[in-house]
Amino acid sequence: MNRVESTPNPAVLVWARKTAGMSLEVAAKKAAVKADQLASWEAGTMRPSIPQLRKLAVIYRRPLAAFYLPEPPLRFEVMHDFRRLSNQTLPVESSPKLAFEVRRAYDRREWALELMEDVGESCPAFTGSATLHDGVEEVGNRLREAIGARLTEQGKWRTDAEVFRYWRSLLEGAGVLTLQATSLKLSEARGFSISLRPLPVVVVNNKDAPKGRVFTLLHEATHIMLNDGGICDLHDADTEAFCNRVAGATLFPREALLNSPTVKKHKVGGEAWTDAELQELSRSFGGSREAALVRLLTLKLTTQRFYDRMRDVFLKSYEDQQKRKLEAESFPPPHVIAISSAGPLFTTLVLENFVRDKITASDVSDYLQIRLKHLKELQSEFSKRA
Repeated sequence: MNRVESTPNPAVLVWARKTAGMSLEVAAKKAAVKADQLASWEAGTMRPSIPQLRKLAVIYRRPLAAFYLPEPPLRFEVMHDFRRLSNQTLPVESSPKLAFEVRRAYDRREWALELMEDVGESCPAFTGSATLHDGVEEVGNRLREAIGARLTEQGKWRTDAEVFRYWRSLLEGAGVLTLQATSLKLSEARGFSISLRPLPVVVVNNKDAPKGRVFTLLHEATHIMLNDGGICDLHDADTEAFCNRVAGATLFPREALLNSPTVKKHKVGGEAWTDAELQELSRSFGGSREAALVRLLTLKLTTQRFYDRMRDVFLKSYEDQQKRKLEAESFPPPHVIAISSAGPLFTTLVLENFVRDKITASDVSDYLQIRLKHLKELQSEFSKRA
């Protein structure tokens, strides 16, 4: 049988590989061809067969038709800096999985805006704004006001998962699309943001603890207020420290924290805080123990020496939690993963358009990345959560 060649645009082949976060060598290995052969396709001196092009489409997670575009789409570049665990070093390049999560976030933002338009809805305007010259307490209060946070609500949730859903719902109600990355290791990225308006985006890693995801939500929301979305740059120490402090001030408002029974009962001038005290602050305000201690440090209620000592304890605790979770983990069903990843706002828009016959079941499958056979389970699960 004669080999049937495809006729992709070489420039699009290069664009697809680079936006997938892959080097020439890595992509060639996945495609089971030599790097020189892939380079010749990208240079246009040779052409892949149709089965080879289909394989590239799967590897790069692009529709086959994209390779026939007249020119590469001018949509976004892969971002190279991001919020990571404090004990991790920064890689030179992002991984293909991170590149995919960034691309998916851009796609879902565009789709959400289209779906809103199709049902005649308008996107709420996120009103938060800030500069690095503003006071941390002031910006924290602005963020709380922008999303409608209430102290009376923060301490009433029984589980950490409920705390996360609370803060996520506040951000989405204020016009921020919140998504969860499902394919990333926690050591690679805890979150990133897209500051485009309307409908900026915050993405958190679903492998993080719920209260860790809460802190990342607020950290990334601060980047959006600064109009500085992206995957957080740990080399920009000033901006990262500012966003951390604002996230802490949002979770633990100054006056409320200082007047809390736990802080009032604490020994004046004592740098050491017991685990029981930190746990109580965590329960009362909905932040993690580490976030509570960082906030106490900011307010000069503890010392850098004590925080540094406790940070090692927290990191060990996180590692142990992750290990236990992996050992005991039973994977959630596909429809639960789909809802968790897409979030309430995006899932609602997709299902509302489906119910109104604006989109088909196949469209729902594409938008939420779930097989058609799980659609009824997804609708049932989402109705229960709503």
